[in-house]
Amino acid sequence: MRFGPLGFRQKGRTGMMRISMSRVVAILIALAFGCYLAVPNFLSAERRDSIAQSAPGWIPDILLPTSAVVLGLDLQGGSHVLLEVDTRELTAKETTQIRDQVRNLLRETRTPLEGGIQINGATVQLRVPDEAARAQLMPRIRDLAEPLTGNLFAQAGVTSMTVTEGSEGLIRITVTEAGMVDRINRAIQQSIEVLRRRIDSLGTTEPNIQRQGADRILVQVPGLQDPERLKALLGETAQLEFRFLANPGDTDVETMPLREAGDQPVQVERRVIVGGEDLIDAQPSFDQQTNQPIVSFRFNVSGAQRFGEATTRNVGRQLAIVLDGAVISAPRIQSPITGGAGQISGAFTVQQVNDLSVLLRSGALPATLTIVEERTVGPGLGADSIRAGTIAAAVGSVLIVIFMVAIYGFFGVIATIALSVNMILLFGLLSTLGATLTLPGIAGIVLTLGMAVDSNVLIYERVREEARAGRSPISALDSGFTRAFATIIDANITTFIAAGILFFLGTGPVRGFAVTLSLGILTTVFTAFTLTRLMVATWFKVARPKQLAFG
Repeated sequence: MRFGPLGFRQKGRTGMMRISMSRVVAILIALAFGCYLAVPNFLSAERRDSIAQSAPGWIPDILLPTSAVVLGLDLQGGSHVLLEVDTRELTAKETTQIRDQVRNLLRETRTPLEGGIQINGATVQLRVPDEAARAQLMPRIRDLAEPLTGNLFAQAGVTSMTVTEGSEGLIRITVTEAGMVDRINRAIQQSIEVLRRRIDSLGTTEPNIQRQGADRILVQVPGLQDPERLKALLGETAQLEFRFLANPGDTDVETMPLREAGDQPVQVERRVIVGGEDLIDAQPSFDQQTNQPIVSFRFNVSGAQRFGEATTRNVGRQLAIVLDGAVISAPRIQSPITGGAGQISGAFTVQQVNDLSVLLRSGALPATLTIVEERTVGPGLGADSIRAGTIAAAVGSVLIVIFMVAIYGFFGVIATIALSVNMILLFGLLSTLGATLTLPGIAGIVLTLGMAVDSNVLIYERVREEARAGRSPISALDSGFTRAFATIIDANITTFIAAGILFFLGTGPVRGFAVTLSLGILTTVFTAFTLTRLMVATWFKVARPKQLAFG
């Protein structure tokens, strides 16, 4: 028998316990770096911000102790809102768009039409008695029905609408069920992105925004104790339009309330000069003359050109700035606005200007979102949850330490050290990934404690069996670690697969549990077969025991 750098060799064979010096250095570096990543959890937010601001720019963010575990809604309090997409409005928008497309085709082909174009639910219908004109029009209309290629589960040949011909030249264009499902899916995805941009502008950390069911969106904002402001931001569709107030005698107009005059109704042209989709920036500021809060905005090149042409031809007229069907401001055009920038003024407060800027920058929602459920979790309840979770974890840890030391003696102390490092590494990974810790996440951490202990128990029981069979300490340790390795890997892989299924199929709290459990499995396997093995090998090299003593 001859001792190596750490551990031993026996009869020329490299045992499980022999660890080369290069591997020892790698293990220690990995452990030190993992513990370093957990440091931010022990620093105040002010201290972390100070470190981030004072650090040189060439240092990667991952090397700075600035990322701490983010507490979820149930731990630090906040706002919870469940929103529902107005599917009827989406259907109406879809059929209106089809009607406008058909109207353009009729204009291009100069097709004679009997009566007008009617909308009945999800169907657009028109009557073209002339057979030759109808034969020329129908291929153009059928081209409007696009195949649903974006849906992974869509069948081949499924389109967004069906086109049928009836008697006496009747043409029906109906939005299919698959087409509406695809439209709702796109609206949900677009709404989630818009909501995320709006909430990020509030300065909150790690909001949870995800789809729930067929037509609902769950929004959870930890740390936000003002649900009314959140609801105001989420509920606004922010459809911004620039039009002109109608002149006397105009026919193509609609009536809208003017907020500057106490919601007095005014006539506004239906023609939209520039829409919110051409807006590239909106920032809160103050009018230099009146010192009143205003919103300064800028258009893209296309929007700036149209806006400049319209204001040049209409100097002296009042411009209607329309937000969600209401005129929020109607300034008079004193001179052409050709720079692509302007301002929205009115009887705004500073808070209203900030919120309006957020709405305009984040873009418009594709449909109205209705609040179907809301609740606020107070910080006191979150503190109670943290206290309860901390007590549970502490009691569990103490009981585990007592059990391991009582059963395995000195080896139990090694297992306890490995268990502590395991928890530190787990929090280091959670911090680096920016994961949100919830109550189910704490449950996953507690379960990780049990699994880590289980790994050590498997190793020590294998070693004890080999020692009882009469093997030497060297052989017992080597055989115990070797045989336990396969068992531990198999058990943890199956658990890891289950956690992965929970993560991809679950939502909210279930995913939080799956994240901590998955990361806990990785840290458990790492500490069991690196740190525990390294400590046992070091002890064996120093103590050179004649026999192994457990308990």
